[in-house]
Amino acid sequence: MKYIIIEDEQLAAKRLRSLIEGIRTNYEFVAKFDSIESATISLPALKYDILFMDIQLADGISFDIFDQIRINKPIIFTTAYDEFALKAFKTNSVDYLLKPIGDEDLRTAIVKFETNFAQKEEKSSENPDIDKLIKSLQPSGKERFVVKVGDHLKTVDTADIQLVYSQDKATYLFTNKGKRFLVDYTLDKTEELLSQSEFYRISRKFIVSINYIKDIIAFTNSRLEIVVESFDEEQIIVARERVGEFKEWLDR
Repeated sequence: MKYIIIEDEQLAAKRLRSLIEGIRTNYEFVAKFDSIESATISLPALKYDILFMDIQLADGISFDIFDQIRINKPIIFTTAYDEFALKAFKTNSVDYLLKPIGDEDLRTAIVKFETNFAQKEEKSSENPDIDKLIKSLQPSGKERFVVKVGDHLKTVDTADIQLVYSQDKATYLFTNKGKRFLVDYTLDKTEELLSQSEFYRISRKFIVSINYIKDIIAFTNSRLEIVVESFDEEQIIVARERVGEFKEWLDR
C-alpha cells in the first residue's frame, strides 16, 4: 500500500511515519505535504492508496483541498481537535485520530482501512470488465433541474445549461438564454448529478458544459480561460492542477 502524509508539523509527520512503518513494514511512503497549496498542486499526479491528513495546516483547514481537487482515496484524519469530526466523516474518512496518536489507535484505523476500503478496491480492480459494464449501465446524468422563480416552480433542461457556478455559498445554473437560476444543491452535489462526458469541473467554483465552450485561451501560470456565450460576471479559469485532466476530457 502506498500512502501520503499531509502534516505541517515536522516532528508530528516524522513520528506518524515511524508509527506506520512499525505497524505495516510493507507500506510504501510516497510523499509529505505541509500545506493546502502544495497538496493541491501535487496530489493529482501521484499514485497512492491512502492519505494521512492533519486538519489544521499552516495555510488553512485541509478540507479546503477538497474544494480544489477531486480526492477519491480513503483518508485517516489526524488532529489535536475534535470539532471537525462530523465534517471529516462526510468525506472518504476511514477514521479520526486525536493527537497525540497512540500506536493502538493507529493500528485499529489501518486495519479498518484494509478491511473496509482496500479489499473492496482490490476486488474491483480484479474485474475491470465488470466495472466497465456497471458504469455503462449507470444513468448518463440528470435531465432537468427544478428551480424556483418567484412564487413559481419551473424546470431547466440540463441540455440548456452552459455552466454551473458557486457564488456567496449558493449554486447557480447559467443557461444558453443568458439567465441564471438558483438550485438547492451544493456545487459538489451538482457535479455528481451531471453527465461526466458533457460537464467538467474546472475549478472549485465552475463546472462547464462541453456543448457551450466558445473559446479556450492561454492564461497566466499555465492556466486556461474558458469563454461561453453571454457570461460576463467574471473570468472562467481552469485551475492549474486540472488543466491536464481537462485537456484529456476535451479529447475524448
